[in-house]
Amino acid sequence: MIGGEWIRTPLPNDWRTARLRDHVRITNGYPFDSKQFSDSDGMPLVRIRDIFNREAEVFFSGEPVPDAIIESGDILVGMDGDFNAAMWQGGRALLNQRVCRLEPGPTVDRRFLLYLLPAPLRLINEFTYSTTVKHLSSFDIQKIHFPFPDISTQTAIADYLDSETADIDALIAAKQKLLDLMAEKRRAIVAEAVMRGLDPSAPLRQSGIDWLGEIPEHWETERSRWLFSERDQRSQTGEEEMLTVSHLTGVTPRSEKDVNMFEAESTAGYKLCFAGDLAINTLWAWMGAMGTARVDGIVSPAYNVYTPGPRLLPDYVDALVRIPVFAQEVTRYSKGVWSSRLRLYPEGFFETWWPVPPLDEQQQIVEHISTETAKIDRLRTATENSIALLKERRAALIAAAVTGQLEIPEAA
Repeated sequence: MIGGEWIRTPLPNDWRTARLRDHVRITNGYPFDSKQFSDSDGMPLVRIRDIFNREAEVFFSGEPVPDAIIESGDILVGMDGDFNAAMWQGGRALLNQRVCRLEPGPTVDRRFLLYLLPAPLRLINEFTYSTTVKHLSSFDIQKIHFPFPDISTQTAIADYLDSETADIDALIAAKQKLLDLMAEKRRAIVAEAVMRGLDPSAPLRQSGIDWLGEIPEHWETERSRWLFSERDQRSQTGEEEMLTVSHLTGVTPRSEKDVNMFEAESTAGYKLCFAGDLAINTLWAWMGAMGTARVDGIVSPAYNVYTPGPRLLPDYVDALVRIPVFAQEVTRYSKGVWSSRLRLYPEGFFETWWPVPPLDEQQQIVEHISTETAKIDRLRTATENSIALLKERRAALIAAAVTGQLEIPEAA
C-alpha cells in the first residue's frame, strides 16, 4: 500500500525513516452492541463522529472491554471516509469499531506523530478506490514509513508547530466568526425587507399573523390558497432538466451540484416545474427546503409545485420562503409523528398566511436584497479564499517541519 511515498523531499543527513509498526502500537476499536447504547448510563463511547469532540455523545451500559479503553491524549484515527486523525481530549472512554488508537513508544513524541499523520493518511485515501465510503485497515497504517529524527528533535518540532499553528488557527477562527456574522447579517437583511419593507418611516399595523407581527399598513395579507395554484403536470419523457430543492441553495439544477445522489432508471412521470414556480421538498420543508425555480425542469414526484398568482413576484416568493421564520411557520401545518419526519402537504401549505406588498414595492424589495446580499457575498468569497490560503499555509508549514526542511529555533 503506502510506505514512504508521501515523503517527497530529502531528509536531513542525521534523520532516517522508520516503519510505524516498529514504534507505535495500533489497536482497533471494539464492535460494541448498539442495543446497550445509552444517553447517560455507563462509559462514554467514542465513534468516528466523536473523535474531534471533547465529549462522547453516547454511552455503553454493558461490560467494558479493557483493550478498548482510551484516555485523554490518545491519538485516534477514523477508518472510514476521510481517515481523520485527532488527539482525544474527552477523558476515559471506550473506543468503538472503525476507529483505531495509536500508542507511540518511548522513541516517538505523540504530538510529532499527530502532526505528520495527515499526509500519509491523505495519500492512502487517494489510493483507496471506492464508489461509496472508503475504508482503512490497521494494516494500512502499520505500513506507513515516517521521518524519524531523535526524540529531542521531534519534541522541538512539536513545540514549534504548537506555537505557529496556534496563531494560524486563531486567525482562521476569527475569519470563520466573520463568516458567521455575515451569514447572520444576510438573513437579517432579507427578513427585514420581505416582512417590513424598505421604508423605516412607513406606518405599521398589526398583521394578525403570529409569525409576521407588524407590517406596513398599506400591505395586504392573504392565505396562500388564494395566492398559489398547485401544478401537478407530469413529464412524458423525463428528459427535462432535473432540479433539486435544498434548504441551503433553494431550487437548482442537479447538474450544478457536486453530489452523489440516487438516480432513478427513468424520470418519466416526474413533476414539471417551470421558471417562477415554487417547489417544496415535502419531507424537508420544516428545514426550509423550498424556493422558486430559475429554469424549466422536473422535480421528484414526492415534491409539491405551486404557481404564484398575479399578486406575487416569483423573486419575492423565493426571498420570503427562504427565511427561517417561514420554515418555522410551515412546520405548524406539517404532518408527522416526529419533527424529523414532518411532511408539508398542499392542504397544509394552503393554510399559511402571507404578506402581500404592492407589486412595485415587491420589485424594489427584490432589487434591494440583490444589491445588499451581493456585497456580502463578495466579502464572504474573499474571506473563504483567505481561510483556504491559511489552511494551505498551515499544511505546508507542518509538512516542511516534520520532514526537516525548516530550521527549528532553539527556544521553540
